[in-house]
Order: sequence, then structure tokens, then C-alpha cells
Amino acid sequence: MNPNLMSASFVASLTYESGGLEYEDFPVTEDPVYILGQSYSALYDREELQNDILSKIWCTYRKNFASIGGTGPSCDAGWGCMLRCGQMMLAQALIGRHLGRDWRWNSKNKEANAQKYYDILRLFGDKKGAYYSIHQIASMGVSEGKAVGQWFGPNTVAQVLKKLSVYDEWSSVSIHVALDNTVIIDDVKMMCKSSPNTPDDVVMNAIDQNAKTIKDGRHLPNGLPIPHKMADWRPLLLIVPLRLGLSEMNEVYVDSLKVCLTLKQSVGIIGGKPNHAHWFVGYVGDELVYLDPHTTQLYVDNPADDDSSYHCMYSSRMKITQLDPSIALGFYCHTEEDFDRLCRELIQNVVQPNKTPMFEIHQVRPRHWPPFEPYPDQSGTKTEFAYFEERQYDTDDEYELL
Repeated sequence: MNPNLMSASFVASLTYESGGLEYEDFPVTEDPVYILGQSYSALYDREELQNDILSKIWCTYRKNFASIGGTGPSCDAGWGCMLRCGQMMLAQALIGRHLGRDWRWNSKNKEANAQKYYDILRLFGDKKGAYYSIHQIASMGVSEGKAVGQWFGPNTVAQVLKKLSVYDEWSSVSIHVALDNTVIIDDVKMMCKSSPNTPDDVVMNAIDQNAKTIKDGRHLPNGLPIPHKMADWRPLLLIVPLRLGLSEMNEVYVDSLKVCLTLKQSVGIIGGKPNHAHWFVGYVGDELVYLDPHTTQLYVDNPADDDSSYHCMYSSRMKITQLDPSIALGFYCHTEEDFDRLCRELIQNVVQPNKTPMFEIHQVRPRHWPPFEPYPDQSGTKTEFAYFEERQYDTDDEYELL
């Protein structure tokens, strides 16, 4: 076995039998195990369950990569765990986008979709030229008020990935980060039916041409109605940053968190314990199942040449009540129908049944909110993908893991 795959995060889960080591990443229980919307039996589906975990792209600390910005750190150990968790959540969304939720990794990767898989891996390579590299995330974080090498919270990494995604034209994924614990359906659909590189006059012309056919009464911020077909649906990664308590997670939200991990659109939760960010991919009983980025591996120049270090054979578990209250939920919706179904299920199973729901879902943007801008950093022309150094504004510090 590749020694890189032996994460310190699951060494504590080892048990000793007959003088040897046996891994117990899942308990022997009749309780179902949910992994990103798929249910498994811990008694009878252990091989399929482990294969699902193994197929997740595992992003960890790395060392000996080119210095960030030329003079910055060449290793992210000690500060990059939330950045790596953001990478894992986004990587799972891109797997859904290009390969489908049922795709499974094998060490030889001889299947027809191997090239797409390698292309996804390269997006997360530890070099400046990769769209979602530690270099780009850390550098773009400066625009969110985070110096290179500084801790990120779930909200910060979500905002940074949203900005970087506009340059990934191959994936063409819209990332929407919900504001103030609220998902606005009209905002999401406006974003997914427009493009970050579409000039404003083209969008306005499309709106004018379709205005006569609009009968649903919904409107853009400038008062013009939303056309039914401004553009094709762009696959959506919806991220909902939340704070579920003050210093500890309020147990009233436990069942709702579990529900979210049973939904087919789930790409997990980023959060963790203080100073330790994890990517949570499921649950069994009262424990969350997660992948841990806290293993420092060597830099790999081309992930496609050596991808074994991007897959972890075993997951870890922790009590759901130990979760830090600052988290971010992730959902991937390949089609508009997926998003509509997600909203219905969340309203029925998370929002309506609870006196204190984790978040709210509304059709229309509240009147007292500022106008919605799907791509506020775009001026109508494509910005070249580059190294980001400018500071623009700070984000809420309330989501930081301290």
C-alpha cells in the first residue's frame, strides 16, 4: 500500500487482532451508512462502501511545491486545511459534472472516462497554472482579506472558489454562495442562466426580446422580467455557509444535517473541529464520516502521472455533536430539475418541519436587500486568468475556525 495513503486521521481507528492491524473505518452496525446521498449497509455493502470512499478525490497538505507568489510558502501544512476541504468539495462537484455520481476510481484508470478524470485532477495541481490550486486559492484569498498563509473559514473558501470558477470554461459551473442563511431561488436561476463572460448589452437585448413572453411576474434588479431562456442551464454548485451555534453546535440542527447528507445533490459539508477542518461526506448513527486533509504529502508535478496520493483508502468518524458550529453545506445540481427537486426536498424535510431551521429558502429576493449581481467581479469582458494580489474587501470573520 502506498504509505501516503496512511493518513494520521484514521490511525486512531486501528484495532489490533492476532498481532496484526485491522482497519475499522465503519462500525459493524445495522444502521445505514449514507455517503453523499447514497445508502449502504455497513454489514453487507462494505466493499461498495469502501470503493465509494476510495473514489473521492482526497486533497491534503503538500510540501515542496513552487513558492506561492514566488516568495511565499512552499508547503501549506498548518494553515491550508480549509482550502484543501474546499478543493475536495469542488472536486466532487466536478466529478458529478464530467463523470457522474456513480463514477468509480481504479488504480489503472483504463475506463473510457480516464482522460476527463485526469483533467479534473490537473485543475487541483499544486502550481500557479492550475485553476483551483493552493496557489490560486491562497492568492485570491487576499481579495477576501486573508493574507497568504492565513487561516480560512468555510465562508471565505466558498467566496474564493466562486471567483475562481469563472475562469474554468471547460467545467462551466456556476458557484452560488447563499447570503445570510438564505437561498433565493430566483437569484440562483438568474445566475445559472447567464454567463460571466456575456456582455451586459447582450443580456439586456435577450431580456428585451423575451419580455413579451414573460408571465411569471419575476423581475431582474432593474425591473426587467427574467426571460425563460436567456441561456442554457449552467451546472450549479450551491454553497450555504452557516453558523449553528455560538461556541458549540446546537443539537437542534443534528437531524437537519443528517437529512442534507441523504440528498442526491449533496457534495458534503466543510467544517470540522477547532483548528482542524474536514470534508464531511456522510454519517452513520450519531457519527459523521469525513476525509481529513491533515496528512503532508510530497508535491506531484503531474497528478495524472501519480494519482494514488489523491485517494484515501479509509475514512474517519467523529461525533456529530463535536462539530464546530461554523460550516458550509454543498449541493451540486446538474440540471434545473435537480435544483427544483433539491429545493422541494429541503423545504419539506429541513425548513418546514423545524421551528428553528438551519436556513431559509425563498422564491424572491427580499426588497430590503441590494440588487443581485450574478458575477459582480466581471465588467463584461473576460479577465485573463492570472496571479491575484490585490486586496478588495473583507468578509465576515464569524465563519472562522479559531
